[in-house]
Amino acid sequence: MSIQSTMESKLKAAFSPERLTVINESHLHAGHHHVEHGHEAVFDGTGETHFRIRIVSPNFAGMSRIDRHRAVNALLADELKTGVHALAIEPAAPGERTSW
Repeated sequence: MSIQSTMESKLKAAFSPERLTVINESHLHAGHHHVEHGHEAVFDGTGETHFRIRIVSPNFAGMSRIDRHRAVNALLADELKTGVHALAIEPAAPGERTSW
């Protein structure tokens, strides 16, 4: 199962979202420099390292934005430890305005 599919499954099980989109944005970071095994390297944009999560869940009602982010980050802690470099999280409760 891909990292993206794993994250989608976890988010659905934990938050019962009304809307969920997990977008792999790794290709947008091609050419970025990073340190790999003690040496500078250039990211080629392949793989599953950078994601955007757009989620609308009733579980977020009454939660602050930071608490919503903490909840998503805690749920995806294993993925963040094993290859996911960045998450852009756009959480909302039902009825809240979104730009997406």
